[in-house]
Amino acid sequence: MPRSLVTIDLAAIRHNARVLLDAARGAALWAVVKADGYGHGAGDAARVALEAGASALCVATVGEALILRPLFPASRIIVLGPAGAQEVPAARDARLELVASTDVVPQDVPVHLKLDTGMGRWGLSELIEPGRGIVGLMSHFASADADRAFTERQLRRFLDATAPYSGLTRHIANSAATLRYPAATLDAVRCGIALYGISPFGGDPRDDGLRPALRWDSEIVLVRHLAPGEGTGYGQTFVASKPTWIGLLPLGYADGFRRDMTGTDVLVGETRCRIVGTVSMDAVAVELSGQVEVGTPVTLIGDGVLIEEHARVAGTIGYEIACGLNTRPPRVRRELRDE
Repeated sequence: MPRSLVTIDLAAIRHNARVLLDAARGAALWAVVKADGYGHGAGDAARVALEAGASALCVATVGEALILRPLFPASRIIVLGPAGAQEVPAARDARLELVASTDVVPQDVPVHLKLDTGMGRWGLSELIEPGRGIVGLMSHFASADADRAFTERQLRRFLDATAPYSGLTRHIANSAATLRYPAATLDAVRCGIALYGISPFGGDPRDDGLRPALRWDSEIVLVRHLAPGEGTGYGQTFVASKPTWIGLLPLGYADGFRRDMTGTDVLVGETRCRIVGTVSMDAVAVELSGQVEVGTPVTLIGDGVLIEEHARVAGTIGYEIACGLNTRPPRVRRELRDE
């Protein structure tokens, strides 16, 4: 039986798409649904984003695109990552759009040329002359969430390099740039993390009018009372200094609750409580404010408990927390909610 419940709020994704469309100031919104929609379900996220006004879907691989094509036979699907030569025929048959980061440009398939303006990853060092089949010119910001000066340098380089080809679709803005750099929205914006209501800046998504779409719930399955000097979990990394009630949750890092999230808060009933001890594969201990009943609900994400908070404790970003959740049965039950 599932030991926790993940709920995806489709109305929140729809709302966030409209917020991003407003921020795009007339540019097209391309919904990034790679990595199974950042753990939210690519098909469901794509559907509601398109309903809200997104005009294309973006994924990382040809394989991801081929899964989506039967679900969205009429939609533009753009593969942002590199495609091997052996994948081009399948991409052509599926009417996908590919990205070229070298001067080897796939033929007889729509292609976006990618210019490396400072990310130092995929992309051409210098833009080549766009030939037949080139439908877009693109780049990727390295630090639009944190470094204004570098972001503006990247944008200037991209605008200068692509100025002679303004008839082609130009796109560089990610979620952070869409929300903070109006000059970067150009013809289209590629938004992923903000679509799911997770802040690209690591803060409260509500600051940008976003609504978190993912909720994660479980319950207390065992309550123990620790005397001073007694501990819980592997390595005895938590030892009680005073009489302490702890509750055990029936999940762990196999479900995506990472070991480095020890110290983060969850809601036990309506009370914020701290995760203590070593997170196990299948168990997590929470320090209670007092004795509670077995079956008391626990909110791991939701009701003000943010992915961004867990990410700060873990020393990572909300993207990694969301993508690392195991939202598939039999460990978890997954439900959709739509208003």
